Amino acid sequence: MKFSIEESLLWEDENWLALNKPPGISTLADRSSELNVLEKLRSFYPGVQVCHRLDKETSGVLVLAKNPEAYRHLSLQFQNREVEKLYHAVVHGVHRFENYSIDAALDTRSAPPVKVTTRGKKSVTVVQSINTFRQHTLIACRPLTGRMHQIRVHLAYAGAPIVGDVMYGGSPLYLSALKQGYRLKKGTSEKPLIERTALHALAVIFKDFSGKEVKIQAPYPKDFRALVRQLEITG
Repeated sequence: MKFSIEESLLWEDENWLALNKPPGISTLADRSSELNVLEKLRSFYPGVQVCHRLDKETSGVLVLAKNPEAYRHLSLQFQNREVEKLYHAVVHGVHRFENYSIDAALDTRSAPPVKVTTRGKKSVTVVQSINTFRQHTLIACRPLTGRMHQIRVHLAYAGAPIVGDVMYGGSPLYLSALKQGYRLKKGTSEKPLIERTALHALAVIFKDFSGKEVKIQAPYPKDFRALVRQLEITG
């Protein structure tokens, strides 16, 4: 997976920087030997630290601190739930959520898949439908807590699994399922419209040392943009 800091950089000052993380690259080192965001950045910004994480397949805003003081300042805001995060997701089914609060405790003690359980940690996500199509919906999600796979699990729990998220009840979406009379060229096989979980971290809002609000927004990457556009065309 190629990853260009210059192309991904959204904003920076003397304390923090924000990237539009592309899908397919891990935030931190995992079991694979593939390059991760933190490793790549530390070759340019020694001592940089990740303030929060995005799943490997999730694209969007990722904020990192350039120094220990900045890391502590923002980490405390995350801990106190003072950072606002906004995600967009394309889900299966037609849903008309109106600031609907999904309040379902999650068990994050074991390896994924994460499960809903009354004995888990309190987890809340507020969802709002943005646009409905024939069989799918574009949804805005505001996680009020920060549990592993929270948005993915909560949307599945609400009967709206994310397109491409096979771990939590989603499935790949093909153009042939949207377009009547669609025919493949002879000798070719059809690929999904998006080859990952259709989840994008659109925005992060926090406060700097002076108390000024910092809002960072990440445009859709090519695959997510193409998926939404295709749904708009085909209904």
